[in-house]
Amino acid sequence: MKNITLSADEHLIKAARQRAVAEHTTLNEQFRLWLEDYAQRKKRLDEFDALMDDLKGKVRIGRKLSRDEMNER
Repeated sequence: MKNITLSADEHLIKAARQRAVAEHTTLNEQFRLWLEDYAQRKKRLDEFDALMDDLKGKVRIGRKLSRDEMNER
């Protein structure tokens, strides 16, 4: 794993550390989670768009269900 150095306001770092302690985690772990999310966001959006394109024409949205359809189990 590679190390990086970040700069932030001292009060912000202190508040973030306090929150991390309260959540039984570390700033390092929270940053790794954020970085993974940030790096993967475009990929996830592309996958979502592909799914929506695949569902077009297969799913009807907005049609009113009959009483029998609403009671089906």
